[in-house]
This record gives sequence, structure tokens and C-alpha cells, in this order.
Amino acid sequence: MVRHTTPAVEKGICYGQANLDVTESFHSEAAIIRQHLPEIVTAVYSSPLLRCKLLAEHLYSGQSIQLKDELMEINCGNWELKVWDEIPKHEIDPWMNDLLNVRIPAGESYTDVYERVKECFNEIVELHQSGNYSGQVPADSTEFSRTVIVAHGGVIRSILSHITNTPLVDSFKVFTLHYGCVIKIVQKNNGLQHEVLSNIAHEKETHKPTNI
Repeated sequence: MVRHTTPAVEKGICYGQANLDVTESFHSEAAIIRQHLPEIVTAVYSSPLLRCKLLAEHLYSGQSIQLKDELMEINCGNWELKVWDEIPKHEIDPWMNDLLNVRIPAGESYTDVYERVKECFNEIVELHQSGNYSGQVPADSTEFSRTVIVAHGGVIRSILSHITNTPLVDSFKVFTLHYGCVIKIVQKNNGLQHEVLSNIAHEKETHKPTNI
């Protein structure tokens, strides 16, 4: 699993499914990511949002990229691209107090994201285990199938919460995921296990009002 590189957005702006571009550091960040990924893969899945799609296509040019709406970041609805500090208190307080269950106006709750992501991830795992990929498996692929998912912080935290049975409410505290992080998931006899291959810290991200 790969989180997208640094998005082109000012600090303090609320964003989820806004189709943000990438910054000038894209190629240097992608070069670091590439060091931790297999050259030959059997399938590449990506969020259709530009910051993920560009990275997936850059890392695996010539490979068929399967875009999945279910892998998009949380829908921020009426708050999309608004300044966090300018969102009305009567709107944001209920969500901040219970982001698992309270939906952003015209958007999603964190549980909404988790449920759609979990279903999509389970389908990908089933395909991985069965080998029934819709795309053609490279002739020089190894005996083990390898799948790459390029997505967002909330999506990857949802998957990690799912496979580790971590309460969703604790996912931001338990899983610190910086832009461009690479997480490897492997199948063991006792289930799916994960390993952090790369997680280079960038400037601190801002995903809430400054007074919270």
C-alpha cells in the first residue's frame, strides 16, 4: 500500500475528495517510494483522484491501473476546500466529537469510509488469493502474486484497522502515515500482517481547526 505524495494545497485547508494536483517534490518523493516496491506486479489499484492516479501511472507506466472509487479519501462534502478555521462551530463540533458516526454535511463519516474501503480491500485480497485478475499477469512474474494499492491516509488507516482489529477511533493515534509511506501486507498462517517499509516525515499536516 502506498500513500500519495505531497498534495498541492495550502496548510489549513480541508480536503478529501477534492482533485488536488501534486507538488514539485513529486518526482523526488516517487523515487523514494519506488525503492520499496517490486518492479513486477500482477495488479495495481488506485484511487481515481489525481494525486493517486498520477503516482500509480508514474510507478507502473505501461501497466493497467484499475481505478476504484471505493479507494477515494473521505468525502468532505460542504467543507471541501474550505479553511478549517472558518467552518462554523455548530457544524464542526459534532463531527470532531464523534467523527466515526457523524457525517460531514453532504459528505461522509469515518465509518462510511471504513465500510466501503474494507469491502473493496477484501475483494482485492480474494482476487490476490485466487489469481483471477482481470488484467494479464506478466509472463516474467514470480511465483507469488503482488498487488499494489495507491490511496490516501484515511483509506490506508481503514485497511490497517481492519486487518489488525484496531478500533477505528484509535487509528490516527496507532498508525502515523506520512505522505509517500509504503506499507507491505503479507499473508501468514495466522492472517494478514503488515510491515512499514518507508514512512518519511514531512511538515506537520493540518486536518482540523487550530483550536482543537
